[in-house]
Amino acid sequence: MAGNSQRRGAIRKGSKKTAGSGGRVRQGLEGKGPTPRAEDRPNHKAYKMARAADKREQAKPKKRRVNDAEWVAGRNSVVELLRATVPVAGLYVAEGTDRDERMREIFSLASEQHVSLMEIGRVEMDRLTGGAVHQGIAAKINAYEYADPDDLVDQATEAGEVPLIVVLDGITDPRNLGAIVRSASGFGAHGVVIPERRSAQMTASAWKTSAGAAVRVPVAKATNLTRQLKSFQEAGCMVIGLAADGDVELPECDLLDGPLVVVIGSEGKGLSRLVAETCDQIVSIPMSSALESLNAGVAAGVALYGVAQARR
Repeated sequence: MAGNSQRRGAIRKGSKKTAGSGGRVRQGLEGKGPTPRAEDRPNHKAYKMARAADKREQAKPKKRRVNDAEWVAGRNSVVELLRATVPVAGLYVAEGTDRDERMREIFSLASEQHVSLMEIGRVEMDRLTGGAVHQGIAAKINAYEYADPDDLVDQATEAGEVPLIVVLDGITDPRNLGAIVRSASGFGAHGVVIPERRSAQMTASAWKTSAGAAVRVPVAKATNLTRQLKSFQEAGCMVIGLAADGDVELPECDLLDGPLVVVIGSEGKGLSRLVAETCDQIVSIPMSSALESLNAGVAAGVALYGVAQARR
């Protein structure tokens, strides 16, 4: 039959295969997923700009870390540091600075406290102080070395004393921190604990307000304040928190003569909820007027005086 010959080279009708709408054509129409962002496509301008920005950022000089040395600039500020016997690592004087009465006092105090003096160029002084108005003089204060809060109870016990520790919850003013450290020293506390974040740190301002007490009373940092209070409780301490609406007034509290942790809240918000819930007792300071609360530094001083009286 025509078209169905079995002869060699003959063409069989209907034997030729043709591509339909499926198969390779269908595969070619399948999607390849969402289009990558411009910043992720190597040949795109946005990608190249982002890589160039990263290189510029890596080439920048590293900023000083929070724990690096602090610089205090200006004649009045420096002389106040030395009068308060703040441990100064070194004094830097710009070339050509006039030697007035304040400068002579600075040099005299530096000599008495064995603080080194170094003369540098004004450009270098501007760089070190970050462009502050330094008046030709600046003091370098090394980073404060914080204690371990868990060591405070052990140190008191080893000294044969009943532990007394002050914990600060939300104190952000370094002058309040310095004042509390000063009261802690005056009333025999074995240390002050501050949270790692959202708290005043031991800066030059705190050092000055402590009037040198920070040399005698260790300040420790706690990563988590609530967890640290529980650690103190496990070590045998009772924890009291100061609040205007306390369950008992300070003179009537029967926990003051034993191992004790006193928690001071911020003047505005007071104790945070978790910290208040962790305290064994909330204590108030008796007031003779309608004044809602005392300054945190004053409240700490009153509370520590009350503890000292109870222990006599």
